[in-house]
Amino acid sequence: MPILIFAFVLGCFLSVAPPVHAQDEDLRSYVPNRYGVALLVGKAYDPDTIGLLLLQSQVLVDYDRIVWHDAPESLRLKLEFNAGSTTDGRHRALLSIDMLALNYLDRLRTGRLRPYAEAGIGLIYTDFQVQDQGSRINFNPQLGVGLEYSLKNGHALTLGFRLHHLSNGNLLKDNRGVNSALFQVGYLF
Repeated sequence: MPILIFAFVLGCFLSVAPPVHAQDEDLRSYVPNRYGVALLVGKAYDPDTIGLLLLQSQVLVDYDRIVWHDAPESLRLKLEFNAGSTTDGRHRALLSIDMLALNYLDRLRTGRLRPYAEAGIGLIYTDFQVQDQGSRINFNPQLGVGLEYSLKNGHALTLGFRLHHLSNGNLLKDNRGVNSALFQVGYLF
C-alpha cells in the first residue's frame, strides 16, 4: 500500500506542472488550468466481477493550449493519474495515466449545474490478470458523462459515470479485455 500512496502523491505533483503554451500566444485568451481530485468506485462486469476503488488527481487544460488547432470554447484536455486497488478480497493494485477530451455541454447548463461528456485513452498497470488477458500493462479507453456543480468560491463538485475498458490492443496473442463501470465523485479547484 505504501507504493500506491507514493504513486498517488507523485501523480498529484506531476499534475501541477506549469502550463504548456506557445511562446507567441496571448495567455489571457486561455481558460485557466483547473486541478482536482476524485474517488472512483465500481465493478468490472466482464469477464469477472472485480470491485475497484481508485484515487485520482487531475488537471483540466484549455484544449487550444495543447492542440495546435482551434477548438470549441467548451473543450478541455483532462490529464489524470489514478492509483487504486481491487475491493473484492484480492487486494491487487492498479495504476493508470490517462488523457481525455472533456466537452462541457453548455446548451444543457442550468444554474450551477454544468453537464459534460468525456472520452479518451491511457495506459494502465494492473497487479492482476484475468484468464487469457496476456499482459499487466494495457491500453485503457474510456468514456463518461457527468455533472459539475459550481461553488461560490470558483471551485466545483463533480459527479460522473464512466465506462472503462482495458486490453492490450491485440499486441499479444492473448487479449482478453476487462470492462468496468465506475462512479466518480470529485472536487475541482
